[in-house]
Amino acid sequence: MSENQSTMEAGWNLDNSYARLPETFYTLQNPAASRAPKLVVLNEKLAAELGLRAEALRGEEGIAVFAGNRVPDGATPLAQAYAGHQFGHFNMLGDGRALLISEQITPQGDRFDIQLKGSGVTPYSRRGDGRAAVGPMLREYIISEAMSALGIPTTRSLAVVTTGTEIIRDTVQPGAILTRVAASHIRVGTFQYAANWGSLEELRALADYTIARHYPEAAEDERPYVRLLQSVISRQAKLIAKWQLVGFIHGVMNTDNMALSGETIDYGPCAFMDAYDPATVFSSIDSQGRYAYRNQPGIGAWNLARFAETLLPLLHETEAEAVSLAEEAIAGFAEQFHHHWLTGMRGKLGLFGEEEADEALFDDLLRLMHHHQADFTNTFRALTLGKPEDTAMFGSTGFTDWQERWQARRGRQQESLEASHLLMKSSNPAIIPRNHRVEAALEAAASQQDYSVTEKLVAVLSNPFAYTPEQEEYTDLPEPSSCRYRTYCGT
Repeated sequence: MSENQSTMEAGWNLDNSYARLPETFYTLQNPAASRAPKLVVLNEKLAAELGLRAEALRGEEGIAVFAGNRVPDGATPLAQAYAGHQFGHFNMLGDGRALLISEQITPQGDRFDIQLKGSGVTPYSRRGDGRAAVGPMLREYIISEAMSALGIPTTRSLAVVTTGTEIIRDTVQPGAILTRVAASHIRVGTFQYAANWGSLEELRALADYTIARHYPEAAEDERPYVRLLQSVISRQAKLIAKWQLVGFIHGVMNTDNMALSGETIDYGPCAFMDAYDPATVFSSIDSQGRYAYRNQPGIGAWNLARFAETLLPLLHETEAEAVSLAEEAIAGFAEQFHHHWLTGMRGKLGLFGEEEADEALFDDLLRLMHHHQADFTNTFRALTLGKPEDTAMFGSTGFTDWQERWQARRGRQQESLEASHLLMKSSNPAIIPRNHRVEAALEAAASQQDYSVTEKLVAVLSNPFAYTPEQEEYTDLPEPSSCRYRTYCGT
């Protein structure tokens, strides 16, 4: 079978518009070959959405593409250059172990990046081996698919293959490659790279490309680059509010991990919070709590300010006016985030309309949850099910008083209690990817080559708002431990 025939059978319909940007933004490169690739996970639903045929992808030719052993017809593989503030320190970065294979054009005409992660050394590897281990790749697969099911904009995971080689990190694990799907991989850090090492013309080309790909309405605006900045800010405010509302902690909110499409990207030291504590940090390297749960909105604003700085030459010909326009746009982030958070909290408590005292109601509940070490997800699940006795706060005077205020607020709205319940059910997931469940799946995969635990977990997480009996066991909390849960960069 010819390469073109196999490409057509699988349904690949590839183009690479990013490769038409100035060459300063990338290096053309093919992936390194895998010795003995084996497909361990395939996201058949996502494949269908992309216009791909699962049966062909499971075959020898499909696996060869996922493993980097074959470049499909029409592809232009490249490593992207970018920079970024990592824990506040600016560095030159780039795709150190990933390659943008090309962009898949779906039957509906939508365009998605297809990226291989763990596909070998690139010019941006910075002494790294360019490879990835199966554990971190499966973590990204599990968490990104859970985020998608929760309705949170995110990159997706199409497949994971093992490569037939071992990877040495803290332990020895099977090597693996993740196929990541994204609206694009344009980052705040991409613009920082352009502003620091590119020309004004190259910066403008990147901005125009971003507008054309994600914000076409900005092209019609009399100030297109101001509109671009405002639009990116709006998407990020909504995205981070969604994180907060489900207790998701990204863990590594560096500027190179903020996608201008408004998607969550990079699932390294991420995790979901169990007991509510605003100071929660999971990342083993975040010793100062820079990326703690409570700091995520502020870090989002900080990252966006760095993005605004890169756009200054495009915002206005006068520097003072450009700075003024940027500051005005950034100032709008906090208000937009706050609006989305309030709206989301009203949904979580089944509240329609707005009352001035709503925010105090929310804050008081969270304070009670913190004081009683109440589980974040299960508390809202119990309230949704009408079982306040299942919360850690039940029986306390503070919670009794809070319940009375909450019920009085619900009683003042015209909508029925049934409508309130349905709103809560659609706003509060019954299950999340609990950290101990994720770790069990990764351990089974790494030590026993058993991927069934991962597949079952992803299947259960695919409908987090179902509230079915089958989900009950996945609401259980981990056994008490004297060791705090820690995650590690490794994706």
